[in-house]
Amino acid sequence: VQLVESGGGLVQPGGSLRLSCAASGFTFSRATMKWARQAPGKSRELIASITGGYTTDYSDSVKGRFTISRDNAKRTVMLQMDSLKPEDTAIYYCARVMYYGDDPYWGQGTQVTVSS
Repeated sequence: VQLVESGGGLVQPGGSLRLSCAASGFTFSRATMKWARQAPGKSRELIASITGGYTTDYSDSVKGRFTISRDNAKRTVMLQMDSLKPEDTAIYYCARVMYYGDDPYWGQGTQVTVSS
């Protein structure tokens, strides 16, 4: 199993970034894919998920600003982040869950910094 995040970087407040997570080594179309983030000194926060049936869910902290999507043909899950705030600064991770109760398998993460 491999999950490789990309697309992080430095962006000004109010700006946008699009993160991608390329997956391999498992049946991607059946997996629930998740995005989480971890800011310095804080615990990891789950922020978005998308099931194999394309049902999405968001944390209150990102609802209305972030959009999760998936492309099963490309085995990729994306996170479009708009109206970014300094408090969005964190390492962003993608994860896969194959069934209810499964432990998430995490990628290595990509740094997002929101600063002027």
